[in-house]
Amino acid sequence: MGTSKYLMESEDEALRLDMKTDNKATEQQALWAGLKPGMRVADLGCGSGKTTYCLNRLVQPNGKAVGVDIAGQRIEFAKKHYNSQNIEFICKDIRDPLEDLGKFDFIWVRFVLEYHRSNSFEIVKNISKMLKPGGILCLIDLDYNCLSHFGLSAKVKNTLFALIQTVEEKADFDPYVGIKLYSYLYDLSFENIDVGMAPHHLIFGEVNEVDAFNWTKKLEVAGKSSGYLFNEYEGGYEEFFEEFKNFFYNPRRFTYTPLISCRGLKSK
Repeated sequence: MGTSKYLMESEDEALRLDMKTDNKATEQQALWAGLKPGMRVADLGCGSGKTTYCLNRLVQPNGKAVGVDIAGQRIEFAKKHYNSQNIEFICKDIRDPLEDLGKFDFIWVRFVLEYHRSNSFEIVKNISKMLKPGGILCLIDLDYNCLSHFGLSAKVKNTLFALIQTVEEKADFDPYVGIKLYSYLYDLSFENIDVGMAPHHLIFGEVNEVDAFNWTKKLEVAGKSSGYLFNEYEGGYEEFFEEFKNFFYNPRRFTYTPLISCRGLKSK
């Protein structure tokens, strides 16, 4: 089992994941990737279970969904809020052997590999073993994560880049994993690979409640747990956090993050 700690771990993480998950976007991405009724689908890194519930609806009738997450508290949240006759939630580390989960027609991995910079390809290789020949693997993640803003002062921008570099090194975070996904499927000899790109964060004007909670919580948890010292600020992290929030709540601000989706068929 891997030893790196999940960067965003906190008591509110299940709620953050639940709030930011857009069912409409999930459905569009899953249908694009080829999810169909009757399939057995695995949602790896299922978080709050909201995505698993959405995927399960798409495989009915006769389909089943298995949600897997490393955190017991998130699995309990999922069982409480998204339990269903055709859904099973399992607490497990996807870096470990997964043979006991059985075989799947479709595997969904979204916003997971960004937290495994040093071994994301090995994780994809590991989970590919769970896929039936001809089955679909869908990888979705961000590129240039948290770094594309217009309107930041030079001081905040430089600190933000330094903070992200620190979590790359100390927390195994990969803000650039999205650009790597196609090569993972290619190198594992997947067939009929397709790639899509769209904005994930696209924030301008007045900030809404979901984006405000998501971004401030990300900065709060990652900033405090990163080990970065914020020496540029006399008031340390708290002063940086306030300056970033002032920027983020300014309707002149423009923020975006590219979302890269890849799907391929396992060789028969």
